[in-house]
Amino acid sequence: MTIAPLAERLAGRPLALGPTALSALCRSGPVEAGPAGFPPRAAPDPGYTVTGDGIAVVPILGPMLARGDWLTAALGLADYHALGATLAEAFADASVRAVLMEIDSPGGEVGGLFDLVDEIRRLATETGKPVWAVASEAALSAACAIASAAGRIYVTRTGEMGSIGVVALHVDESAADAMAGRQYTLIHAGARKIDGHPHAPLDPTAHAAIQADVDALHGELVALVARNRGLAPEAIRAMEAATYRGAYAVEAGLADAVGATRQALADLAGHIGAPSRATRRPNLERRPSAMSEDMSPDPVATEDSPVAAAATDAPDTLPPEPAPPVSDTAGAESAPDPAAALRAEFAEIAAIAAQAARLGLTVDAAAALAQGIGADALRRSVLEALATRAEATAIVSTAPSGGAGAESPIIRRARQRAARNT
Repeated sequence: MTIAPLAERLAGRPLALGPTALSALCRSGPVEAGPAGFPPRAAPDPGYTVTGDGIAVVPILGPMLARGDWLTAALGLADYHALGATLAEAFADASVRAVLMEIDSPGGEVGGLFDLVDEIRRLATETGKPVWAVASEAALSAACAIASAAGRIYVTRTGEMGSIGVVALHVDESAADAMAGRQYTLIHAGARKIDGHPHAPLDPTAHAAIQADVDALHGELVALVARNRGLAPEAIRAMEAATYRGAYAVEAGLADAVGATRQALADLAGHIGAPSRATRRPNLERRPSAMSEDMSPDPVATEDSPVAAAATDAPDTLPPEPAPPVSDTAGAESAPDPAAALRAEFAEIAAIAAQAARLGLTVDAAAALAQGIGADALRRSVLEALATRAEATAIVSTAPSGGAGAESPIIRRARQRAARNT
């Protein structure tokens, strides 16, 4: 027993889908059913995992539909309804302090997409938990819109973003019907009732109606992504649904940085700060996940681990050297207390980490202490990173424009961000 191709299910439905996935959809054939005529079961909803820093990693994988059913399970597709439930659960989890959406999807149906994107933004606003995203390796069309709900977006060096467009598929089966000796007669009431049916060529009136629907939905998709990314709708529309890879996605304004999941996790951990002793816990896998990378951030500050929301007016200073200990009794020193010394060392490292975060650098205080990195060495590392950043800023600020009136895409992007923040 076979199940009808996915193309038949989605025929005539507006899709926000990447071009490669659309081609595969058009070529999709029947799916073999399982025992007793039931479709084969797909893997269960992957859910999310929680890292030791309290970051829920939500994988968003494969083509997406508005709502799942037995055919969704047969083809292993994701659906917006289940994804929204998983995200709501992650935001409501008391152990979760932030959410990272790990996306590898060519997009999907338009139906249900806009509501899901708005729901992600609402959950982040109401809970106060930041949501970031990483395109690893694709966030196209509908998936790009989902990524745009994040406060900060990473894309891998080979990752793809964009394809912000809408397409509707019409399958003309009239030639195949004739070859098979079949002729269909559709008895209907209402001139528009059979618009786009597959057993005849698409007539001009039906084509115009479908095109108008596609244009209207494209306008909403463009406005949604533009609003979330802080860009002009004209800039998104001018992309003409093009696809951008890696650094080009950053230049186009669709992403904020080039980096893999590990980098995004390290930066997000720095952004939210170290968890308290009461909330810190080892990595906990709630359900199977697509995560496979080592998620432990480096303890020493690095300039390539920026904090998105670092304060710009924070003083460029670090906590002072600790004062020498004062004895409890005059003329005699008390016996050293190892526990007290350890607490004092950690307190100083934590203070350095907090100040570094305000200056836009990531420091994992607990990891530094575990690896035996002292406060003095950590302070020198932070100061060196700040000096490196100052030199880089000076170079960028004096960089040539590129000649002939052309402006660097990086400089243009910086101007756009500065205009939004004023």
